[in-house]
Amino acid sequence: MESIWAYYYFKNYTMNKFIISCPFTGLGLYGGFRGNRWLRNRIQIFKQFVIPSLLAQEDRDFVLWVQWRPEEKTNKYVIELDKYLSEIPNFTHVFTYGGITIWDDKFPDEIAREKLCNSLSNSLQYLFDYLPDCERVYWLLQPSDDLYDKKTVAEVRKAFANYPAQAVSFSKGYICNYNTKELSEYNPNTNPPFFAINFPRDVFFDPGRHMTYISLKEDIGKYKKGTPQPSHEYLPKCLETYYFDSRGFCVGCHLSNISTYYNHPFKGNIVSQEILDKFGIRDVEKLVIPLSWRKVIFDKLPFGFKKKLRYWSGEKKWILRPLCARIYDILRG
Repeated sequence: MESIWAYYYFKNYTMNKFIISCPFTGLGLYGGFRGNRWLRNRIQIFKQFVIPSLLAQEDRDFVLWVQWRPEEKTNKYVIELDKYLSEIPNFTHVFTYGGITIWDDKFPDEIAREKLCNSLSNSLQYLFDYLPDCERVYWLLQPSDDLYDKKTVAEVRKAFANYPAQAVSFSKGYICNYNTKELSEYNPNTNPPFFAINFPRDVFFDPGRHMTYISLKEDIGKYKKGTPQPSHEYLPKCLETYYFDSRGFCVGCHLSNISTYYNHPFKGNIVSQEILDKFGIRDVEKLVIPLSWRKVIFDKLPFGFKKKLRYWSGEKKWILRPLCARIYDILRG
């Protein structure tokens, strides 16, 4: 029995390394950065909710990889966060400043492809020492304000050991209002951004092969075959994907979200807050961030209107975009 366990440990921990990838700044509109006040608040959420959830993982054999724009290398809030994480016992993290290493669909395809390639080239080199001498790299996407069930790392390892899948994903989860800790089911109708990819190590560290590995296998809409995964929705069109049955993620809402609100159409039945124990935050205090009257008003607006206003102010190329962008910025504070 001891020899079997030793082989299991060698195969799943020595030969397969686990990295949790957290893109923090650099994605989407406004260069993925909305000012220091926004950043300070997001880091508070990250420290108050995301880090306790990661520390609650039953399998702690992973590296947290946080990705920033080059401009954040000298940002005092990012420097403070780096120091804070360094002082957590038995918790390994690495910051890179080469940009985000996922596709940014707010740019034309050629620009998005170039940005992704540059980000991979500028960032992956700093991970060599954290992922040494292994055969596979298990890469888990970690949104900077959302949570995973504390069994996730262990379950991802088990799934990749038992199924010939290139990716594993959750299809349903929960949504939590961090300001009140209200909790409801969350039932998206597309593939949500809560998934892991099983990379051969040599492919993971080669930007070109990395992009090819995660690319679309056929033309879909405006995206052509060979486009590196344009969004989380396209995961099963890029990689052979196994789906977990459990509700394994929790979307966090906090009035600073760009696209997700507690009254989202995907929100389902209200459930007991005791479920938050699965995510390691049952005893975490409610979020307290000073809010302007504009943010309060914005939060009360219908979801559909907020989504349209966001589209009019950024993605739609029309004569009223500057006006809509100004209104959007004023309401969001």
